[in-house]
Amino acid sequence: MNIHDSYPLRDKAAFAGIGTSAFGNFPASDSYGLGCEALNMALDDAGLRPGDIDGLIVNRIPSYERFAEMMGINPQYCLLTETPGRFSGVSLSLAMQAVATGAAKTVALVYGNNGRSKRVNYGGGDSQWSAWGMTSPGASHAMMWQRHMHDYGTTHADLGWVAEAFRHHACLNPDAVMHGRPITREDHATARPICEPLKLLDYCLINDGAVAWIITSTERARDMRRPPVLISGYARQDNFTYGSAPPTDYWQGAFAKVQSEIYARAGIGRDELSGLGIYDNFSPTVLFSLEGMGFCPHGEGGNFVKDGTLRLGTGRLPTNTSGGHLSDSYMQGWGIIAECVRQLRGDCGARQIPNAEAMQYICGTNIALSAIFRRG
Repeated sequence: MNIHDSYPLRDKAAFAGIGTSAFGNFPASDSYGLGCEALNMALDDAGLRPGDIDGLIVNRIPSYERFAEMMGINPQYCLLTETPGRFSGVSLSLAMQAVATGAAKTVALVYGNNGRSKRVNYGGGDSQWSAWGMTSPGASHAMMWQRHMHDYGTTHADLGWVAEAFRHHACLNPDAVMHGRPITREDHATARPICEPLKLLDYCLINDGAVAWIITSTERARDMRRPPVLISGYARQDNFTYGSAPPTDYWQGAFAKVQSEIYARAGIGRDELSGLGIYDNFSPTVLFSLEGMGFCPHGEGGNFVKDGTLRLGTGRLPTNTSGGHLSDSYMQGWGIIAECVRQLRGDCGARQIPNAEAMQYICGTNIALSAIFRRG
């Protein structure tokens, strides 16, 4: 028997509640206040009280102790995870493990970010990228895309299909920062240059905001207010390329390891997926992720997304239906995972994927990571 046929965490943990604050510029608040807002929404969503929480994982909130005090909770399992966006998926895996081992019964995971009001630049000046002449993560991704174009013949215009699809979804999402502001591929092509060959519409949106999830066992989740969304499989492989020099393989080696595990662990194949949530800090990351996870051959990402493949209503693989980081808000994966949950609950209104049964989250940065969720 294949070892993954008995993957011990398959469908054992579930999302019982989710909550998201508004996204924008809120200088009167901070990551604590925004996080409390999101967690209170998640508690109400699940029909729980603060006292029901016995596990707490926070991200971009400086102190779990202060946050727990503000929320009036006294968890036995507490953790502060690192700030990079890849830790959204890592935090999820830690919550799954805590529930599976009995370290906690009901874990609240809370992300709070006031990066816009604090004018966080994600680079520039004396940053970790400076020694290599980089100005930001965008510079690194721009060099990766420049190499991809050289290696495979892809073009900047290929990225327009990604940006246009995600903006279309944001225009169906009344809570998205870019709601009501459609774009065309021509708008993408003529946008202000940022770091060649990437332009303004290839970059994520830095905003204040917060996202909270509540994870518990599937059995307990079935007794709560909302239908559970099951976590069927999870896989991770770090790249161990922590310098700023752009990786030359587009994370293909790490993705190959994740691809070899995730579908077998979840018991759900690519052809059974209803849609995707892809970490889109920059538009090229979407193509690197699609290629790395085997949705198309290496170098064929540009052809794969043409003609609206990722767009609701016309494409066969709706992706980032909230608008994603490019057009909803950059909540470093947390909001994209929340959107996957909403899709599987059927809560997405005009942007709902019909009969959504399974969604896959994919993150490609200094880590390759994926999780598959299904309707409970």
